[in-house]
Amino acid sequence: MKSRIASSTVGAGRNGILASMCLALVLVVASVSSVNLALTGISLDLGTTSAQLTWIADGYTVALAALVLPFGALGDRFGRRTLLLIGTVLFGFAALCAAAAQSPGALIGCRVAMGVGAAMIMPGTLSTITAVFPAAKRGRAVSIWAGFASSGAILGLLTCGLILEWGTWRATFVATAVLAAVAFVAALVLTPNTCDPDETVIDMPGYLLSGIGIGALIFGIIDGAEAGWTAATAVAGLVVAATALVSFVLWELHTPRPMLDVRLFRLRGFTTGTLALTVQFLCLFGFFLVGLQFLQLILGYSPLHSALCLLPMGMIVMPMSRVAPHLVEKFGQRAVMSFGLTCLGIGLAILSQLNGQSTYWNFLAGLVVFGLGMAFTSTPATTAIVTSLPRAKQGVGSAVNDLSRELGSALGIAILGSLFNAGYSNAVSDATSGLSPEAAHHVEESAGAGFALASKMGPGGQQLAEKIQDAFSTGLGDALQAGALIALLAAGFTLWRAPRRDSVLAPQHDDLDALDELEVEFAGSRSHRAYGRSE
Repeated sequence: MKSRIASSTVGAGRNGILASMCLALVLVVASVSSVNLALTGISLDLGTTSAQLTWIADGYTVALAALVLPFGALGDRFGRRTLLLIGTVLFGFAALCAAAAQSPGALIGCRVAMGVGAAMIMPGTLSTITAVFPAAKRGRAVSIWAGFASSGAILGLLTCGLILEWGTWRATFVATAVLAAVAFVAALVLTPNTCDPDETVIDMPGYLLSGIGIGALIFGIIDGAEAGWTAATAVAGLVVAATALVSFVLWELHTPRPMLDVRLFRLRGFTTGTLALTVQFLCLFGFFLVGLQFLQLILGYSPLHSALCLLPMGMIVMPMSRVAPHLVEKFGQRAVMSFGLTCLGIGLAILSQLNGQSTYWNFLAGLVVFGLGMAFTSTPATTAIVTSLPRAKQGVGSAVNDLSRELGSALGIAILGSLFNAGYSNAVSDATSGLSPEAAHHVEESAGAGFALASKMGPGGQQLAEKIQDAFSTGLGDALQAGALIALLAAGFTLWRAPRRDSVLAPQHDDLDALDELEVEFAGSRSHRAYGRSE
């Protein structure tokens, strides 16, 4: 069934629709990355611990990853623009509250609320474009959307850097609220209210189990690195996560209308594409969290200077992303995707060697390789997901594409951020022996607070600063080496499992068999439901 479009919005130009949806998309994506640039200022102003900084960054992405599927379904049923407008209001209000937050807990709560609003916004951006644009123009519109999805993180960092050059971290949230207001007006004026009520799947147990599983998993990882992996809260979080996620899989296998049919993961392109996107964004946002602190705390760069230092990555990603489809046609998804993931791993391995004596040129060497990995992973991974599914299931592919990006972002901040915090705290503990208990606690909890304390100690602070610098390098190495290992393992799996070169245009035999089996199951399920309605 074609999407329904509200008559009150008929006449809106498609270019206006595309512009308004890309603006809403940038609002969501930029808010994932930009906060990383403000973490140093937040730490100094609110006196946060390392774990609290991680949650300030990750509370947003956890809420977004956990809720993007259910809100996507609600938008399909009740109107995508309707839900997007509600989400934009919630997002903007939460951003204003964040600007006024006086404690780490309050700021974390505001970031979670922003993530809930973002989950209402993001699914409707792509599905509105695909519903409004005809098939002949849809490919170009989707490629523009994908370009903003990739560049939104860099745009967010640059904007945040400009604001921090003359203002405080609070001003960045005020600017975010203003952008949300602009996005609200643009969507209200330019965008039709599309929906697909007959195709919507409302799977409340699936939504609940997936949300609990994702949230508990991130909590368990962060708390385990902070309090120890045998701590009761960390163990409880991981047990709840395992139970919820296993229950989710079992439920999705048995319910007649699952929100995500897990049997689709029998398809090799679907599986490897989803894995590659998840790992790519895990590496990207884990790197942002740690790398930006290196530029500011170790090299002493301003927030704007730090953001500008990441521009070479964007200058590589954008043109190389246009080259990637041609390489896929020539060499196949398997070769290009595996190469991209390998570059991600090598880039992080180079960056993991940074220390107090490193310069920006050492940083740039790893950044260039990492940027190549970004370009050669994203497009082939998305292509692998889309081409592995028939036209009738492209909505599933779009939803999984969004979920993979957001889940990878949340896991990257949680895993790499937690490893960095643990490595730093363990390494710096020897440097705090001559400090008061309160001062020692601040140094162990945050490198930013440690450097601030050392700057006030006179000549004796130089030795403390050097020890903090060494501890920072240890934490950075632990985090980025773990990211490199994850990327290289994913590259190996992709090289083994991804579709071959000759399957770019024609799926392989086992994929066809699996897809045929799924089509029979779906058809039987639809016939059963139709028979039930006729009675």
